Amino acid sequence: MNPCLACGACCASFRVDFAREEWEPEGGRVPEGLADEITPTLCRLRGTDRQPPRCAALVGTIGEQVHCGIHAERPGPCREFGARAPLGVGDEACDAARRRHGLAPL
Repeated sequence: MNPCLACGACCASFRVDFAREEWEPEGGRVPEGLADEITPTLCRLRGTDRQPPRCAALVGTIGEQVHCGIHAERPGPCREFGARAPLGVGDEACDAARRRHGLAPL
C-alpha cells in the first residue's frame, strides 16, 4: 500500500504556489474554489498559507487515513513533491513534513 494514504503530512506542512495556467479559470485543472490568485502569474492552494498549514483539498486524518480530494487535478508542485524518491515518498522534504506531525521518517 502507498504510505501516502496513511500520512498526508506534506499536505499540512507546506505552502503550495503554482502557475496560474494550472487554475481552472485559466483553462487548467485545479478547481477555482480551492485556490486563490496571488499575483498575475501565480495561484496558491487554499489553506496552505495558514498556520498551521493544511491544504483545503486534504481529506482525512493526518497519520491515519487521508487522500487528496483533487488528486487528478492537483497542481505541478504536488505532482513533483518527492518525485525523486522511490514511490515518490521518503525524500528529505517528506521526512521533514512527517516529523512536523510526530511521524517517523519513511
